[in-house]
Order: sequence, then structure tokens, then C-alpha cells
Amino acid sequence: MQALVFDKSKTDWATSKGFELVNIPEPTLTAGDGDKIILKVAYAGVCGTDRGIWNRQAFKDAILNSLDAQIQTGGNPYRIIGHEFFGEITQVGSKVKDLNVGDMVACESHVVCNQCYQCLHGQKNVCTNEKILGISVDGGFAEYAKVPAQVAWKVDLNKIRPEVAVLHEPFGNAVHAASKVDLKGKTVAIFGLGPIASFLVLIARGLGAKTIIGVEPNDKAIEMGKKLGVDEVIKIAPGKDYHSDKSVIQKIMQSTNGLGVDIAFEMAGFNNSVNNAIASVRRGGEVILFGLKNGDFTFEDYNKLVMKGITMHCVAGRQIWGTWEITKKLFEDKQNQVAEKLWSVLLDSGKGTILDIGSYSKEKFEQMLAQHPKFLIKF
Repeated sequence: MQALVFDKSKTDWATSKGFELVNIPEPTLTAGDGDKIILKVAYAGVCGTDRGIWNRQAFKDAILNSLDAQIQTGGNPYRIIGHEFFGEITQVGSKVKDLNVGDMVACESHVVCNQCYQCLHGQKNVCTNEKILGISVDGGFAEYAKVPAQVAWKVDLNKIRPEVAVLHEPFGNAVHAASKVDLKGKTVAIFGLGPIASFLVLIARGLGAKTIIGVEPNDKAIEMGKKLGVDEVIKIAPGKDYHSDKSVIQKIMQSTNGLGVDIAFEMAGFNNSVNNAIASVRRGGEVILFGLKNGDFTFEDYNKLVMKGITMHCVAGRQIWGTWEITKKLFEDKQNQVAEKLWSVLLDSGKGTILDIGSYSKEKFEQMLAQHPKFLIKF
């Protein structure tokens, strides 16, 4: 089968870029795979994590350390990338009870242990022993994928089109972020209008946010944000250090009559963006931290942060399976137009946003990364 991989035996992380298209054997279920399934992948989504791996800017240790452990036990020296994928079950293990051959499923990317303190107390999204598809174990940028049955979520294609079904996993991130606060009647600022933030715009609008302000440097992301429901967009120049952008904060204060927003969502993962979110929120307001970046961050004027009485929430992954239930309802409800806007706006009705695996080249993939905030791979 064809798959996109990072191969440690052939590629040096520090001096390389991109994914290799290889032909490898299809996965099979062995005697120890009673709790697993194999699915024929229909679509896989390319997200910010994949961009980070492509550019060797994210998950270096997780990938290399897991490959070292894999090699030591006689496993393959490569990692199949991809953690957003959807397809048809072709085989089920002997211990699998609620899934059948022919079921169409999307996959949760976090493989949890179900035994640690967090798993036993309703916090599976921060499992102590989690593994992540496409990072610490093989993922779905391949024609076939073998995954634990516990990560599979059934999808009804009579209610959800397949190109939207593959978005269950990333959309759930935005659902989780939005669920931390009551958005009804609130003024909201979203820092960074990438794909997850685009989902968040739809959710915030659907949950009754009064005003949505977007802060973003990229013109294409700004245009998409407006189409999805952002009321006001502030274009920001990329920051070079941790300091907040006083001109952006001033514009937000002008838009909120000097009060500040009720809720600020930091979706970009840059230090200055975090400080922009903190500075723009009102006294007693709430900040949601979702964007990721390795390394230390600096809080600007820590005294002011504390004395403003701000509540900060850190969001990791999805609540299993609570946010999936909410996502299912949002996707299947034709009245809210969430699924329609995901297809027609975010994916531009498939115009240039779907890459057939047979047409893959590093140059083509790089071009699509530059042109589209979100695109799919078709297998």
C-alpha cells in the first residue's frame, strides 16, 4: 500500500523536510490484535501538527523516541504520519464487540490506557500513558490503517458527507475549547484564525456569542473568517518577541467601549499572542489557551494578570466521548449550516483542497500547505 512516512533509517530529522511516499505491506491482524481493527482510509486531513512535522518544528522527541523503542523490539524504522482520518472497517479483532466490517468510522487520535488516574476520573484527554496516532504510533496517511477499536467513532454517511466526516477529530478540539465557557451573549476575541479557530467561529456563533473579533496576519485566513461569521477582523503583524501588540489591544478596547472582551481564545501558540489575549480580556474575564509551542513563555506584567482576576483554561484534545457527541449533533443538523460551511468555505467545495495520493509529490504538498489552511488527502 501507499503511505506517507518519516523514515528514521533513511532521513535525518535535523537536515530534512517533508514526508516520503513509500510502498509498504498492508497491516494485518495478528494473534495479539484482538482489540484492533483495520480500516480502508477514504480521506485524511492535514492539520497544523502535520505542518509542524513536515517542517521539523514539532514532535521531534515523541516521534524519534517512539521509533527508537519500536526498532529495539524489531519494529519498522518509519512512522506513518496522520492523525485525522476516516474510512471503512475491513477487519475486526476477535475481542471487538460494537464494530463490524463495513462500518464507516472517524478516529480519535489519542490512544488512552483506560487505567491511569485521569482515565478513571473522566479526564481521558490528558491520559498519563497516552499514545498519539501519527506521532507515537502509526497513523492514517496510508491506504489502510490498523488502530485500536476504542478510537473508532461510527459515522452515518446518509447524514454527513465523507469530506466533512474526516473533520470530526479536529472539530472536536474547537468544541472542547468552546465548552470551557458560556458563550451566549458574550463578546469574544479569537487570536489566530487557522483551521481550528475557523471551527471555533462556527461554534461560537451557533452558541450565541454576541460579537466575534478575529486577530490574524494572513489575508486568506482573514477572508475565510469573515465568510464563517467573524464580525470584526484586526490584521496583526507577526510578533518577534513576547510583547503584546498595543495597537491591536487599543482597537479591541475601542470596539468594546474600553471594557475588553469577555472571553479571549488564544489559538496560535505564540508568546506575544498569549499576552495579547490576556491584555484584551476584561477584568474578571476568561482566557482559553489552545495554541501550542514548545519552550518557555513570558507573561507580560504578571501583577496585572493576577489583579485583573482573569480565569485561564488550558485545553488539550477532545473530551472522550463528550465532544464527539456534540460534534455529531452539529454536523448532522442541516439547519445550522455548520457542515455546509465546512465544505463550501473551509474546503472550498473541494476546489484544489483535495490531494489524491497518486498525485503526491513533495513539491505539490508544499504548495498546498502554502495555499490552503486545510486540505485533505484522498486514498
